[in-house]
Amino acid sequence: MQMPAEPEPDLPFEIAHLLLIDVVGYSKLLVNEQIEMLRKLNQIVRGTESFRAAEASGKLNRVPTGDGMALLFFRSLEEPLRRALEISRTLQDHPHIKVRMGVHSGPVNRVTDVDDKTNFAGSGINVAQRVLECGDAGHILLSAHVAEDLSEYRHWQPYLYDLGECEVKHGLRLHLFNVYKDNLGNPQVPEKVKQGKRSKQASAVRPITSSRWPRVALIPTLLVSAVALVISSLIFFHRTSPPPTTSANPETTATSRPTAIPQKGIAVLPFENLSDDKENAYFADGVQDEILTNLAKIADLKIISRTSVRQYKSGIARNLSEISRQLGIAHVVEGSVQRSGNRVRVNARLVDARSDRQLWGQTYDRDLADIFAIQSEIAKSIANQLEAKISAIEKTAIEERPTRDLVAYDLTFTLRR
Repeated sequence: MQMPAEPEPDLPFEIAHLLLIDVVGYSKLLVNEQIEMLRKLNQIVRGTESFRAAEASGKLNRVPTGDGMALLFFRSLEEPLRRALEISRTLQDHPHIKVRMGVHSGPVNRVTDVDDKTNFAGSGINVAQRVLECGDAGHILLSAHVAEDLSEYRHWQPYLYDLGECEVKHGLRLHLFNVYKDNLGNPQVPEKVKQGKRSKQASAVRPITSSRWPRVALIPTLLVSAVALVISSLIFFHRTSPPPTTSANPETTATSRPTAIPQKGIAVLPFENLSDDKENAYFADGVQDEILTNLAKIADLKIISRTSVRQYKSGIARNLSEISRQLGIAHVVEGSVQRSGNRVRVNARLVDARSDRQLWGQTYDRDLADIFAIQSEIAKSIANQLEAKISAIEKTAIEERPTRDLVAYDLTFTLRR
């Protein structure tokens, strides 16, 4: 009996901390100008003290990207941001060189190119490129994944500014943070992020048509609006104290206004670790994070970021109606994860947070190798319950396995702790 051929193993990958840099307006330059600009940028980057030290110790890999470069670090999550700030400081003496930078941490593969030289590919570089493309000249942007980890360090917290989401290729959205420190970086909101917010606001405004609102019916409506405007003005001008300041976080700002809670707004709360080995808490965090990421790929849903939900950690009493009010969402996803050897049990439920009514729930008891399928099924089941529209591209993105190497998957979330 002929045995089936063994499947070829996936390329091994490593977790890299990436800094991508490109020249703004590069395509508009003449060829000679492009060559000179890149030569000067390379000279500046290679001349920084930290670059020389990292390269000499073997802690750094550099990959040209046509209009810039990718710097890959493998030991410290802080390295890319430290290098970005140092490069930004050096470029202050070269104001004619306009660059933007993007930082992300994720899996990369070492591959051999046509010249038999080691190069890098993988989703880590792809996401870092998307982060970079959301910025303007001078920006140092971070993916939410990196910002969340850096926010655990007191010396980084004051310099991380939540920008909200930026739409990138294929309708996918990235949650971004801006870094501005000691006049390094660009404090302005990137134009691409502004456009996305304006687009959302415009789509939320529905014009009043004459067939739906006859002119006679509009008269009392306009009178009521006028009275309300006068009252609001009186209240405003008689205030004795200045209005309270609001957070720069767009989610917090949105919940401070008495707007209607979107029916398709969801918060995926931290999952409870039921494993005997308490060290598996990182695995439960990983399951929650992957479900949140999969749901965020569906444009018809509004997903609250991991940064905003981690305060509602498992093991403490949750007031779902209060969470609904604070986050401005109608639904929450709760769950638990129990891992034992090569088996895993995941329990998930979708709850209407306003009434504490469970809308859907399911327990998955399977082999550990099925964890990616479980996370995809949960995301699709939740979307179906809320009647969210899922495009073919979004469905493919949700079902795509991040890796077939469970050891590497474990390592990913271990490093994020």
